[in-house]
Amino acid sequence: MPTPLADGPGAPPRAALRDLSHPITDGMPVYPGDPAVHVEVALVLDRDGVAVTGLRMGSHTGTHIDAPSHTVPGGRTMADVALDELLGDALVVRVRALAEGEVYGWDRLNAEHPLPDRLPPIVVIDTGWARWFGDARAVRHPALDAGAASELVARGMRILAVDTLSPDPTGTSSAAFPVHEVVLGRGGLIVENLCGLDDLPSQVRIGFFPLRLGGDGAPVRAVAFV
Repeated sequence: MPTPLADGPGAPPRAALRDLSHPITDGMPVYPGDPAVHVEVALVLDRDGVAVTGLRMGSHTGTHIDAPSHTVPGGRTMADVALDELLGDALVVRVRALAEGEVYGWDRLNAEHPLPDRLPPIVVIDTGWARWFGDARAVRHPALDAGAASELVARGMRILAVDTLSPDPTGTSSAAFPVHEVVLGRGGLIVENLCGLDDLPSQVRIGFFPLRLGGDGAPVRAVAFV
């Protein structure tokens, strides 16, 4: 087995990588109405000579990215999203102590630190709600105000990333998705169901690495370079 290459003299330290993604498992929680997730043994080594796992799931399973075509008629698909859009500087905004179903706006986003006039391309909102992923409380998550989302886009945000099932309310009788309309409607992207944000630096580089699906979205491996 080859040995790893050592860093040369004077080389910069390598960034530690942090996984911000929920693992994909059989029967894992999904957005209400989405396809269930099935992970099962398809082939086994002793019998078939190879081990292969069968997967059945929707394109918005677990930690995933929404393309504009997810909610916007004629919007661009994942096939239209360039790889360099999915890697960049990010601002992590802490919005904690939110009540179930609370809609938080611009004042809450600025409560800890005033947001700069010019934002990096990725804005991550840490509500702390990732701890409820898989719990009944997950669908009662707080949601972002559409006006605040519009201001984030106006200041340069291209990807909105959240640790909840959606930046919009989930499980309501309304079929409206106002934050999706703002972000995806202006050609941006949304990443949902992040985790591992608790002690992430407020300024960090993040990459979202999706399955190469050409449609309305895809599961991603979300990685922070810390």
